[in-house]
Amino acid sequence: MGKVIVHIDLNAFFARCEEIRDPSLENKPVAIGHDGRGGIVSTCSYKAREYGVSSAMPMFKAKELCPNLIIKPVDFRYYGALSDRFKKFIRRYTKQVEDASIDECFADFTNVVKGVKDVPSFFRQLQYDLYKETKLKCSIGVAPTKFLAKMGSDYKKPMGLTIIRKRDIPDILYPLSIDKMFGIGKKTSPKLKQMGIKTIGDLADKCISDDPSLKAELGKYFYVIKDWVTGNGSDEVITTPDDPKSIGNSTTLMEDTNNRELIADTFRWLAKEVSERAVKENKLGPTIQITVKESNFKSHNKSITFDNPTNNDEKIFNIAMDLFDKNFAHMTVRLLGIALQNLIDAKDIAIQMSLFDYEKHEEESATKLLINDLNRRLKTKALMRASEVEKKDGNK
Repeated sequence: MGKVIVHIDLNAFFARCEEIRDPSLENKPVAIGHDGRGGIVSTCSYKAREYGVSSAMPMFKAKELCPNLIIKPVDFRYYGALSDRFKKFIRRYTKQVEDASIDECFADFTNVVKGVKDVPSFFRQLQYDLYKETKLKCSIGVAPTKFLAKMGSDYKKPMGLTIIRKRDIPDILYPLSIDKMFGIGKKTSPKLKQMGIKTIGDLADKCISDDPSLKAELGKYFYVIKDWVTGNGSDEVITTPDDPKSIGNSTTLMEDTNNRELIADTFRWLAKEVSERAVKENKLGPTIQITVKESNFKSHNKSITFDNPTNNDEKIFNIAMDLFDKNFAHMTVRLLGIALQNLIDAKDIAIQMSLFDYEKHEEESATKLLINDLNRRLKTKALMRASEVEKKDGNK
């Protein structure tokens, strides 16, 4: 018996978060992003899409298409909090959950649905319960592999449910345009079309026949694609270990981008998430690594190790951006990640610090956690440590 792999994708997630925060935005055209020179649409509501607005579109163009467009700035901290609620909800069903990005995850439901007579109704109820508890809407794909589950969640939106068994591949996937295939980027799609590959079925035919021209075009990626379209892709859900040797976070961007402002915003949010987790666990790390995945799925890592271990979000962010600017600024990227590595317990370095310095560090960490918690509850960023006020004002 094959596995039951599920991909759960939150629908128009950032826009939906803003609707939850302000219900008056429901059924209105909303775009998330920067409203200014060089601003782009990170994502938008389904109502905005009716006007032709789409992710990665320049904001000025979006406003031309939809003059009454409501623009909201990206609030990664708020979105991250709702994302955490979503992931915790899914982990009530199964601990085998793999984060795919801030608004999606894979989960292994093989043991969960054993003995379930009406599997579609089971997942419909999951959708409803998630919405009832969090007001988040999701689409679900159920399949024996991760690729098929991902294609299933994309098949119907919003609030779609698609079950793809191996025997369903020719009927459900093969008629789809090659543009609709997960893993085929905007650069590869036109090249495939020039080769006569218009649909996923066309691609499958050439994969099955080991077409040499397609092999040359896709390189090593050819064999991954072949497995995907024939239903033999990976079914391994990769979970985070309970006691990781590093603390990291990554996110798949809504669209492939080389917009530095969006990349910086994303890295800043990732740095804050990593920092907060490290502070909560009383961990410090002397190594920071960033992960960058290109639009062609090629992944790159760069890291730097320094003398003084840290869990400070600003230091993590600044180092991450420096690594990015020096190594990957020329790339169009689809995924970004930050990891704080070679973790040590803060108390383990107490011997290397004076008692006064260590207690001061511990007090500052506790204070930072308290202030962050109060700001979240008050929905403001007004509270900060006195030292931060001094830095902001430029006073010594």
